[in-house]
Amino acid sequence: MVSEETKWDLEADVVVLGSGGAAMTAAISAHDFGAKEVVILEKTGMVGGTTAMSGGMLWIPNNHHQLELGFEDSDDEIVAYLDALSPGALDPETLGAFMEGGPEMLRYLAERTPVRLHVFADFPDYQSYLPGAKPDGGRSLDNEAFCFEQLGKWASRVNPSKMAYPLRGSLMEAVNGTLDEAALAEREAHDYRGLGQALAGSLFKAVLDRGIPVEFEKRARRLVKDGDRVIGVVAEDADGRDFRVRARRGVVIATGGFEWNEKLVQIFLRGPLTGPVSVPENEGDGLLMAIDAGAQLGNMQNAFWMQSVLEFKPQHRNAKPNYLLGSDERARPGAILVNRAGKRFVNEAANYNALGKTLHAFDAGTHSYANLPYWLIIDQRYRSKYQTFNTPPGGPIPPYMMHADTLEELAAAAGIDPDGLKATVARFNDMVRNGHDDDFNRGDATYDNFYMWGDTEFEAPFRTLGLIDQGPYFAVRMEAGALGTAGGPKTNGDAQVLDWSGNPIQGLYAAGNAMSAVLGEAYGGAGGTLGPGLTFGYLAGRHLGSHIPNH
Repeated sequence: MVSEETKWDLEADVVVLGSGGAAMTAAISAHDFGAKEVVILEKTGMVGGTTAMSGGMLWIPNNHHQLELGFEDSDDEIVAYLDALSPGALDPETLGAFMEGGPEMLRYLAERTPVRLHVFADFPDYQSYLPGAKPDGGRSLDNEAFCFEQLGKWASRVNPSKMAYPLRGSLMEAVNGTLDEAALAEREAHDYRGLGQALAGSLFKAVLDRGIPVEFEKRARRLVKDGDRVIGVVAEDADGRDFRVRARRGVVIATGGFEWNEKLVQIFLRGPLTGPVSVPENEGDGLLMAIDAGAQLGNMQNAFWMQSVLEFKPQHRNAKPNYLLGSDERARPGAILVNRAGKRFVNEAANYNALGKTLHAFDAGTHSYANLPYWLIIDQRYRSKYQTFNTPPGGPIPPYMMHADTLEELAAAAGIDPDGLKATVARFNDMVRNGHDDDFNRGDATYDNFYMWGDTEFEAPFRTLGLIDQGPYFAVRMEAGALGTAGGPKTNGDAQVLDWSGNPIQGLYAAGNAMSAVLGEAYGGAGGTLGPGLTFGYLAGRHLGSHIPNH
């Protein structure tokens, strides 16, 4: 299998495919642990992947930041919580690697890179009512703002954010409003950025500091094997020509998920995915290469679900549609979600990943998904007070938002059952007046009333419960979106890809959303993708740097 690849365009100890958080962590740790020649192949002309577009938080239990602040944690609590979230689906080896490697990875980043993280005070685990959960927080870590001036000419190479929050401080600063105008002006003058921008930017600075080259517009297409060992990769450059790279120690697949590949989505996922919010280059390139190399697959039916809204005018590169995040609007007072029957079907303040699974409820009577399509319903009071997706309070009505003077007229325009919607809103308003959601217990859980989603002007449960009674009324058709898919090649605790016999495929590693999610369908809290993703990037790099000789 090597004969056609006798001429290499580039050689390195380690080749990393992708440039998101997991990929860059793999590259820098491989370098620091002994693989001095590391190269990153990036499909686009930008770095950061979905990490740069995200909130940038990391969910890492038992981390040193929480312990320093007195937040206690234990292995028993972590296992109990994750097992309750993903019963019977956790692999002891990879779970143990995450639990041990996550805190180690955080200490490594703190000591060896510009990445700076802190506990987001009071941010609860998403299912805070389950055994082992931490309703008072500690496991979700936020980024300190990072000065993009440090990147120099490379600053323009980082993918832009997709978050609606201000980017000049940390997420906690943005939510709490702790930066005064002078501090904000200073941050803006020196191009400080928070959230996923801070994480991607600081990791990119670590890549640049080590002299690790990024080969832009090199789309990895197939792996090269010598016998059973992966020894390189063939990429495609911007002109469609082959670009062959030898990997003396190994290749790390960190190319993201397959959520933008319609064929793979239809084959593998548990139900429709209609509005991904990741970078549109996540088309399953790494998955297809791993399959071709004989990788064992896992967790293929699951994704990291996120509600989204289609903007009518595509703004993303390559003319692909752009989907807006839909995690906040539904949880505020005066908002509900309804299906085409006009009925509520979920606690609207539940976390986005859990809520996404309710969209795949199948109605055998109509042979259709009962909760697809679905709509956000709000009124004029809500529109006047809160930002709605990318529209400020009281701003112009965006094209994706339908409106009418009455609920019946709104329902008719949207394709919702008018009688059903009218009855649902009436019942919801009665429950709000009585102070309890008898249908879905919205407002009962700690997470439901978390100040980041709700309205801190009110006390629980009215941080999330509010009347819908002031016309005109508005409806936004929502999508079954995802932050990324959660399935891919299975790995061991060193991030080595396994074959169908459970043996490592020598020279092949995976991390991030390109691998089978170590936590199965569980999403523990804010940063539930990036925490495990960066951990396994670190573990891949550590193993490649310290255990694998050059070949």
